[in-house]
Amino acid sequence: MPTDYFAFYGLPESFQPDEAALKRLYYAKSRETHPDFHATSSAENQADMLQQATLNTDAYRTLSDPDKRMAYILRQHGLLEEGKQEQLPPDFLMDMMDLNEQLMDLETDLNADTVAQVAAEVQALTDTLDAGIQPVLAGYEGLPSDHRPAALQQIRTYYLKKRYLLRIQQQVATFAARS
Repeated sequence: MPTDYFAFYGLPESFQPDEAALKRLYYAKSRETHPDFHATSSAENQADMLQQATLNTDAYRTLSDPDKRMAYILRQHGLLEEGKQEQLPPDFLMDMMDLNEQLMDLETDLNADTVAQVAAEVQALTDTLDAGIQPVLAGYEGLPSDHRPAALQQIRTYYLKKRYLLRIQQQVATFAARS
């Protein structure tokens, strides 16, 4: 199992950690492990400090980015696997059929008004999705451990839907650039 980045910083697992505290901890660890401060120590200690500095950088990059942090937490709990094609809920895919049909129509008939309409629809879906998950993300840290698995499943579903909508947004942006 990879290193627990939250434990590395002494923080509780959270989808919305204290960003200022995270940054302070990162800088403090950076000062502790910077190779320049260990140039005269043993080769073994230098190697250990370099490893700690790398861990610090990786942990901060992951935990300071909301999407990377979400994916990291889901992976830590075995709910997301690197490189695995994850299944979306069938009802969501059915809802996306109309959008996908509109995208296919844009392939043959590029129309700036239709591009703008699809972009607005995708943004509205994204905003609704984000608003629906916010209470779960905000309350996760305070949940009893026996309630966390259900919350994690909700967050996983949100994450997969969000990634799907992001791909559609990228396609729409490509069409917008062409129109």
